[in-house]
Amino acid sequence: MRPNKRDELVRKALQVFYRDGFHATGMDKLVVETGVSKTSMYKHFRTKEDLILAALRLRDESFRNWLLRRIEEVADTPAEQLIASFDALREWFEEDGFRGCMFIKAGAEYQDADHPIHVQAAEHKRLLLEHFTRLARDAGVDDPAKLASQIVLLQEGAIVSAVLLKNTSPAKDAKEAAQQLLEIAQG
Repeated sequence: MRPNKRDELVRKALQVFYRDGFHATGMDKLVVETGVSKTSMYKHFRTKEDLILAALRLRDESFRNWLLRRIEEVADTPAEQLIASFDALREWFEEDGFRGCMFIKAGAEYQDADHPIHVQAAEHKRLLLEHFTRLARDAGVDDPAKLASQIVLLQEGAIVSAVLLKNTSPAKDAKEAAQQLLEIAQG
């Protein structure tokens, strides 16, 4: 399988894992869904877990790039960008096929903190927290790490609520709470 075929396999597997979950998706299902034989899959990925890790890396890169770019498109200042993150989340919630956060799912399905899939999921969240901490610092708030942690907590809660409630209102509610937290943090 050529490298671009490998990338195509990862993209297709990502879609299946996102839709159906990790444990519920076996290699036989991936063969049917991706059109790639087991032999070809195992040439590039020793295990299903290796394929999951590749899919998570792709999702991390594509999602973070989209989110951070979208936030910068709709807001100019760091403070506005913190709040605009909830507008971007609302847009995501409105997408056909929205099924929540793949990294929350990965952490739930692979709960051992030392498991490579759990570690990859946690790294995605750490990178987002780092970005929002930088925005909070650039916004000049008193305690950037605390505000960023609170903002990310609101984002995560909005994501889970949007999935469970099957609507986009958690993004609006979380945005309002974030605005209040930002006002308090700015003194």
